[in-house]
Amino acid sequence: MTSENKVFAFLEKNLMGPMGKIASFRFVRAVMAAGMASIPFTIVGSLFLVLNVLPLTITFLQGIWDNSFFRISDLYMVANKATMGILALYFNLVIGYEYTKLYAEEEGLNLNPLNGALLSMFAFFMTIPQLVLENGKVSLIQQIDDSTKIISGWEVADSGLTRLGTTGIFVAIVMAAITVHLYRLCIKRNWIIKMPEAVPEGVSRSFTALIPAFVIAFVVLLINGILVAIGTDIFKIVALPFSFVTNIASSWLGLMVIYFLIHALWIVGIHGANIIGAFITPIVLANMEANINGANIPFAGEFQNSFVIMGGSGATLGLVIFLLFLAKSQQLKILGRASIAPGIFNINEPIIFGLPIVYNPYLAIPFFLAPMASATIGYWAIKLHIVNPIIAQVPWPTPIGIGAFIGTGGDIMGAVVSLINGVVAFMIYLPFIKLYDNKLVEQEKGGEAIL
Repeated sequence: MTSENKVFAFLEKNLMGPMGKIASFRFVRAVMAAGMASIPFTIVGSLFLVLNVLPLTITFLQGIWDNSFFRISDLYMVANKATMGILALYFNLVIGYEYTKLYAEEEGLNLNPLNGALLSMFAFFMTIPQLVLENGKVSLIQQIDDSTKIISGWEVADSGLTRLGTTGIFVAIVMAAITVHLYRLCIKRNWIIKMPEAVPEGVSRSFTALIPAFVIAFVVLLINGILVAIGTDIFKIVALPFSFVTNIASSWLGLMVIYFLIHALWIVGIHGANIIGAFITPIVLANMEANINGANIPFAGEFQNSFVIMGGSGATLGLVIFLLFLAKSQQLKILGRASIAPGIFNINEPIIFGLPIVYNPYLAIPFFLAPMASATIGYWAIKLHIVNPIIAQVPWPTPIGIGAFIGTGGDIMGAVVSLINGVVAFMIYLPFIKLYDNKLVEQEKGGEAIL
């Protein structure tokens, strides 16, 4: 086992350490919180969208829908516009709140998280109107034609204000970070208006945020002015690096790197999905919005839980079924009975730490290979138009097949490919788990421990 131990030691030193440090950064933790907070809203909004597009994939529903749901679609689709249509605002507010809260708790500063959230929103909204410098004068853009509607600087689409949607997520994140740092600077330098203790807390909090609001307004307007003077704005600037990252993450090679990192972290005991999720959540949500508008991007929405990690990280549902029905070791049989129910709903911590998979040289290889194989199949199935792209967010515990069916707008091939991926993942695990099972049987008969 010396070579395997060297591999684990290498992962601990070169992956666990650096990624653990990144995960501990306050900003990363704030972005993770924003991603988690947005989940219920994106799911609710997406389900109304699925209701609207079902006749596109299940064509016999068209007549029924025309005489029922489509008569009130403008009413219920407001729920979609109020979620996916303003998703950047959710990210901005939550990051502003959580980032401020973390600084307040960990640095002992008198920062108010609600002020941080509102100031972040204030700064973000100042970046949204589109401006142009013409003949020495800064003006709000007015442009109305067949493809674009910009009214007094505000670009409007069917979903609402375009820059409040997924296209604005990265600017929302950047502006929240800038705002919280400026707010923190003002508090540390004591650039605030202090009110007597007898003044109600709400009034005192308002005046405490007054000078920081002026500072933030000045800085953001200065940034806007400089960028407008050179013919651009912060949305266009931020789009350059983030679109590059998004393109890499949405490629097949990028997917392989992402799932390798997630599972390499799990192998050494770190929740890889949570850490990497902080970085990929804004990307997959933006990709899902692009798919709604006609794109065909595989890595979108809950691609991960629908097509890649059925049963949980490592795509372990087939593994759990083996433990329950085919394992000879009493230890594995008992673990299978305990793990099958959570495994159906993509929860597999019982086997990651109970089998265990963590630091287990017998199962490390399939733990990497199974999700990378299923991601490959799912990616190319969508890329080659065998399966419709994901247009709706579904709860991550949705069982195998069902999540893919709903997420792809009712495409039965989505469910079929998801089930195929589950079988492929099982076949990858099979020789490794059989070897491990036999070793455990020997151990239970009085042989040597294997780990």
